[in-house]
Amino acid sequence: MVMAGQPDGAANDLGDGAELSERGSMRAFEVVLAWVESRILAGELHVGDQLPPERELARLLDVSRAAVREAVRTLQAQGVVRSSVGAGGAGGTTVTAVPARALMRLLRLHVALANFAVDDVIEARIALERLSIRLASRNARAADLAEMRRAIAIMDEPGIDKARFNDADTALHVAIAEAAGNRLAADFTVAIRESMRVPLLDAFRYVPDWEDLVDTLRADHAALYAAIEAGDADRAEQLVEDHIRSAWSRLAPGFVEKPAERHTGGSAPATD
Repeated sequence: MVMAGQPDGAANDLGDGAELSERGSMRAFEVVLAWVESRILAGELHVGDQLPPERELARLLDVSRAAVREAVRTLQAQGVVRSSVGAGGAGGTTVTAVPARALMRLLRLHVALANFAVDDVIEARIALERLSIRLASRNARAADLAEMRRAIAIMDEPGIDKARFNDADTALHVAIAEAAGNRLAADFTVAIRESMRVPLLDAFRYVPDWEDLVDTLRADHAALYAAIEAGDADRAEQLVEDHIRSAWSRLAPGFVEKPAERHTGGSAPATD
C-alpha cells in the first residue's frame, strides 16, 4: 500500500529514465496521472489502497495541490479511484476496480473519435463477436436467452421504423456479448457495437431496399438465436461472421454516400 509516509525518492520517481525525460512535456496533473498509472502497472497500488493525502502527493511530485485535485477528478471519471471526506481512515482517495460501464464508456468514445477505417472496425467486430457468440452458446442462461428473444420480438414488429429496429439490433448483439461470461470480451464487443449505433442508423436511411434488408436480418437473427439456444458454438460462430459481412456489404454504401450533405448541413433523407 502506498501511503504518505513513503520515502521521497520512492514516490517522486515516475519510472525509468525514459519516463523521467518525458516529464518536462507533461502538464502538472499528467505527472500525477503518470505516477498513479506507473504504481498500478507495477503492482504497487491495488484495489482498496489509498493514495497519499493531497498535500503530501503534491509535495512528493513537486506539483500544486490543484494539479493533484485535477488528476483525482480525471481518475474518478475513469472509475479508477473514489474520493470521500472523513476523519481518519474514512476519508481519502481509494483505488477501486474500474466498473465495466466506465470501461465501456471510454472504449465507445475512443472508437467513435479515433476515426478508424470502418473496414478495420468491422474486422475487429467479427473477431470479437465470434468469440462472444461461441462463449454465449456455452454459457447463456435463461435470462440471457429471454433478453435476446425480447430484442428479436421488437425487430419482428410489422412496419417497425429504422431507429427502433437499429436499437433492438444493437440490444440483441449486446445481449449475446453479455451472455458470453467473459467480461473483457463482452465489454470490447459492446463498446464497438454501441460506437457504431449512429453510423449504422445513418446507413439504414440510405438503403434502397429496406424491407428486403429487414427480412434478411430477421432471418439471420433467428438463426443466430437458434444456434445459441442449441449450444452449437461452431455454427453460431460462422453464422455471426456471415451475418456481419452480409449486412455490411449492403450497408457500406450508406457510409460514404453524400458525405457533403451529411457534414455540411445539406439536405438528407427524412428519418422514418
